[in-house]
Amino acid sequence: MSLLEVKNLHVRVEEREILHGLDLTVNPGEVHAIMGPNGSGKSTLSHVIAGKPGYEVTDGEILFKGENLLEMAPDERAAKGVFLAFQYPVEIPGVTSMNFLHTAYNAQRKARGEGELMAPNFLKKVREVAKSLNIPLDMLKRGVNVGFSGGEKKRNEILQMALFEPALCILDEMDSGLDIDALRLAADGVNALRSPDRAMVVITHYQRLLNYIIPDVVHVMSKGRVVKSGGKELALELEESGYAQFEDAA
Repeated sequence: MSLLEVKNLHVRVEEREILHGLDLTVNPGEVHAIMGPNGSGKSTLSHVIAGKPGYEVTDGEILFKGENLLEMAPDERAAKGVFLAFQYPVEIPGVTSMNFLHTAYNAQRKARGEGELMAPNFLKKVREVAKSLNIPLDMLKRGVNVGFSGGEKKRNEILQMALFEPALCILDEMDSGLDIDALRLAADGVNALRSPDRAMVVITHYQRLLNYIIPDVVHVMSKGRVVKSGGKELALELEESGYAQFEDAA
């Protein structure tokens, strides 16, 4: 069974339709890259899957493990295994990253009917995960994303991904604002989390990210729908010729 199935999805923001009948199928273990110019609807798709408010789905459906995702609140979707890494992660002053992670982790366990993990056991788990991803623990004593560089924010999200063990990771323009070293570190973290049970949807403008996170499938979005899909060579073709050729197809 497919992990994620998006069928004929139409989405409006206020009076404007952004997605016009989008289709997408993602199977367990696959990494899909979604590329397209600004305004093609890439981030809208990621936000609608995660349940961000402000979007009106006027037609179509999103199935996750065969269940209707659109009937679930954002926290239910997270507990089911949907994770969105934001393009611009928010800062939460006054809340340490460790407290944030512990609260979120236990909220997910509770939603799944599992027992909560006490602080000493959770600390042990975080240490193990952080070590496996080469993430310094002193990051976790700071406020969530407060004063973090772009690279640190991305690594913090990768740590969250590793802890929460989602079945579907959506990475929305994770290369945004990163220099090449930070990008490589972030990509290493993502690659460490690839598994036969986990799928990833990587949303990006640029082919450079796909040098580090090699996709199984590349989709080109234009004007609110997927207009072409192919292998990783499609990303290289886009780098050469740009998106203009797909405007007519849309």
